[in-house]
Amino acid sequence: MSEAGSRPAAPPEVSVVVPVYRCGDCLRPLYRRLKAALAAFPSSEIVFVDDRSPDRSWPLLRELARDDPSVKAFRLSRNFGQHAAITAGLAHSTGRFTVVMDCDLQEPPEVIPELYAKAVQGFEIVHTRRMRRRQTLVRRVAGRAYFRLRNVLLDTQTGTDHGTLSMLSRKVVDAFGSLRDQDREYLGVLDWLGYSTATVEFDHAPRHEGKSSYTWRKLARVAVDGLFFQTTILLRWIVLLGFLIALAGAGLAAYYLFAYFVTDPLPGYTSLAVLLLVLAGFIIISMGVIGLYVGKVFEQVKGRPLYLIDARAVHDDPDPDELASMSMTGEKAGGDD
Repeated sequence: MSEAGSRPAAPPEVSVVVPVYRCGDCLRPLYRRLKAALAAFPSSEIVFVDDRSPDRSWPLLRELARDDPSVKAFRLSRNFGQHAAITAGLAHSTGRFTVVMDCDLQEPPEVIPELYAKAVQGFEIVHTRRMRRRQTLVRRVAGRAYFRLRNVLLDTQTGTDHGTLSMLSRKVVDAFGSLRDQDREYLGVLDWLGYSTATVEFDHAPRHEGKSSYTWRKLARVAVDGLFFQTTILLRWIVLLGFLIALAGAGLAAYYLFAYFVTDPLPGYTSLAVLLLVLAGFIIISMGVIGLYVGKVFEQVKGRPLYLIDARAVHDDPDPDELASMSMTGEKAGGDD
């Protein structure tokens, strides 16, 4: 029988996972507010994942981890994106319940006790809904349109004002980590997983410093991936459109036959040119969509890790920069053959 001193430490009650990108000026206020919110729990940990932020985020995270044993920080080898960073954080969280939130302080850490109160009632996933969004009108309208369209296409029930801030049970965290999808969206994965859900409302705060790193180009890419590459709906639309074009062609042929035998024949050069343009455009679009899907399959079957960890910083690490790169499976990468 092992001695008490050799027993592994009990996992914390609550873990908080924070993907970090261009949030250097927010980290200290975020840390202070998180510590205040987590004081309500007997034990907790904070897992920061630096998505290779170009600002001074990593030195600040190393300092926080050095001074506080409840803080763990990981730095990815390059910018893999928010959802890969969230996956990395979840893989290294150990709490009974895990909170995921953004680093820009638009989602208040003070809501965490409310999320916990819902979670202990038996809900596996606790979402948050933003009562007021501190964004431009165009951004708000586009966001609501995207979520409504995604719910229709993917048969999900995600609220149009759901935020990243959420709490997951250990069961959900483990299920999330079992997926190997290269293209993933955090809220979309939670919808696919299912499990019982609840929602807590909060006021969306102004960004503490700077501006969002999501440009319209990045948002459009995330939207296309989220809408179409989580399902084969776009391929089914192409098949349906092909049938409609064939039906329209058959109707047009019948009309020209009728016109030829009953009325004066119509000149066919214009209609032929239009028909060729329509068919050529449909073929090009169809091939492009199929090519996108093939490209996504190619990326998936290569089996590359979703992320690579370049460095870590924890309280008892003698040298936080000496860490072999790790993938999402926890295996070392880049070693000698």
